Amino acid sequence: MSHPRHALDEIIHAPVRLSIMAMLAAAETVEFGFLRDAVEVSDSLLSKHVSTLEKAGYVLVTKGFVGKRPRTWLALTDEGRGAFRDYTSILRQITEGSHRT
Repeated sequence: MSHPRHALDEIIHAPVRLSIMAMLAAAETVEFGFLRDAVEVSDSLLSKHVSTLEKAGYVLVTKGFVGKRPRTWLALTDEGRGAFRDYTSILRQITEGSHRT
């Protein structure tokens, strides 16, 4: 039997991307600035990680305006929600030792 860590999704596994996924999993949509402040990263670092998650099909990025101010909203796709659910399940297997036979 293989250790469950081998099944961890490397796209999610980076600490900032894991933080992003966790925040998005708790909401329908999150505004970019709110997420940036909550995760405590710069605009450019958040953009880089969001781009990686978007390319993987995990995050949907929607741009629009509030009044005349541009805004960006982020949401998990169905695929992203599933990937995050799988990732957290594997973490539970590791931390609870349920992978042992």
